[in-house]
Amino acid sequence: MVTEPHRLVMPIKPTLFCLFLLLWIGRPSFAQDAAPPLQIILIVADDLGWKDVGYMGSRYYKTPHLDALAGRSTVFRQAYANASNCAPSRACLLTGSLTPRHGVYTVGSSERGKSETRKIIPTPNRDDLDTATVTFGEIFQKNGFKTAVFGKWHLGDHPSQHGFDVHKGGGPAGHPKTYFSPYHLKYLADGPKGEELTDRLTTEAMDFMNQNKANPFMLYLPYFAIHTPLEGKPSLMEAYRNKKPTDGQGENPAYAALIENLDHNIGRIVSQIEKLGLENVMIIFSSDNGGIAKLSRQWPLRAGKGSYYEGGTRVPLLIFDSRKELAGQPAIEAPVQLVDLLPTMAERAGIALPLGAPFDGQSLMPFMNGVVSPLWESRPLFWHFPVYLEAYQKGGDDSQDALFRTRPGSSIRVGQWKLIQYFENNELELYDLQNDPGERINLAKIRVDDTDRMLAILQQKQKELNAPIPSQANPKYLPEAKLD
Repeated sequence: MVTEPHRLVMPIKPTLFCLFLLLWIGRPSFAQDAAPPLQIILIVADDLGWKDVGYMGSRYYKTPHLDALAGRSTVFRQAYANASNCAPSRACLLTGSLTPRHGVYTVGSSERGKSETRKIIPTPNRDDLDTATVTFGEIFQKNGFKTAVFGKWHLGDHPSQHGFDVHKGGGPAGHPKTYFSPYHLKYLADGPKGEELTDRLTTEAMDFMNQNKANPFMLYLPYFAIHTPLEGKPSLMEAYRNKKPTDGQGENPAYAALIENLDHNIGRIVSQIEKLGLENVMIIFSSDNGGIAKLSRQWPLRAGKGSYYEGGTRVPLLIFDSRKELAGQPAIEAPVQLVDLLPTMAERAGIALPLGAPFDGQSLMPFMNGVVSPLWESRPLFWHFPVYLEAYQKGGDDSQDALFRTRPGSSIRVGQWKLIQYFENNELELYDLQNDPGERINLAKIRVDDTDRMLAILQQKQKELNAPIPSQANPKYLPEAKLD
C-alpha cells in the first residue's frame, strides 16, 4: 500500500475562502487579455522634399510602398520641419523643443558664405546636443521601452548619451562617404562589398524588431538617404535614364533611384511587422527638411533646403496606427510641426512628459482620434535662424538673394499668414499662403495691419524663447560685394 506524503493543510475560514475565490475569479488573465506591447517606429528621410513622394503629388518618383501606407494612415499635407537643414531640425525633433532652447541653429559654423557679404555677426552655433537636454530616447527608455537608432545621428558622437540602448550608424557624420560598402562610418561595420547603405540599415532595424518583438520598443530610423552623395543602384537608375522630367523633377537618375530604394526599404519594414505579427504599432514617416531645390523642385512651393520659404521647411508626414482604421480618411490640412511628434508618441504610449522640460510641440493624437480643436488653425508655428547659410550655387536656390539660402532672421506662420523678419535691415516679408503658396507676392507694405499683428506675435515668441537676435555690425562687410 502506497501512502501519500504528509501535507500540512491550513484550514480556511469561509469568509476568507470567499474573498480568495473572488480575487481568483477577478484576476487579470495576462496570457489572454493583456494588451500587446506598443512598438513605435519613427522613420526620417534626409533631404526628401515635400512633393518627392507619390502620395504628396509627385508624378515622377516611384513610391508604391509609401503610397500604400499613406492610404492607411493620417496624412498631414501642411507639415513643417523644425528647421530648414539637418542638425537643427533633428535636435528639435529629439527634444521636442525649438532651436533657441538648445542652440543648434545650423550645420557647422554660423558664418557661412563670404565674410564681405555678411552685414552682421551671426549668433554662434553649437554642433552637438547638450546631454542635459531631455530626448524622446530618454523618456521612452526610462519608461521601460527598448530604444534604438539606426542611421544618421549628426548631433555629437554617440546616441547612447541620449537614451538609446542600441545604435548603429554615423556618429557625428552629416552624410555618408558612399552608399555602397565599405562605408567607412565610425559606428557601422562594413558589409559585403557593394552592399547598399539603406538596405543595411533596414536589415539592422528588422533584426532589432525580431529580437524585441515581445517588448515595447522605440525604434528611430533616420536614414541617410537621400542626402548626397547621389549614388543609386545601377538597376534602379537605368529605369530613370530615359524618363522625361515632370514638374521640375527628374533631372538626376541617382536621386530618383535613392528615393525608390528608400521606398522599397520602408516596404521591408512593413512586411517585417506583418511577419512578426506585431499588433500594436505606430509608424511615423517624415523628412528632416525640404529637398534641395536644384535637384528636385517642390512646385508650387518656393526654394528648398536651407531656405525658410515653404520649399525649405515643408515636409511629407504620415502617421500609421495599427489600432485605428484610417483607410479613406481625408488628408489633414491644419499646419503642424515636427516638434509635435515627441508629445504625440508620449501620449500614444500613455507616458507623462517630464515636468520642467521645455517642450514646444503639441500632441497630434486629436487628429488620429477625430477630435480637433478649431484653435489648431491659429496656433503659431515659429522658426529662428540667427545664422548665414550660403547658396549651393549663385542664383540657383530661388531664395531671397543669389548668395544665401538664408540670412539671419525669424519666421512665423499663423493660419494663412506667414511673416519673415530678416535681422540685417529688419526687412519684413508677409505672404498669404492660402492664395499664394509659392510666396511670390510680398504683402508687408500692403496689408500693414496684418504685418503689424504678425510681427507682434513673432516678437512675443522671440521673447518667450529668449531667442538671440544678432545686431553687431560685421567690420569686414562690403556693401558693393553683396551680390557679387
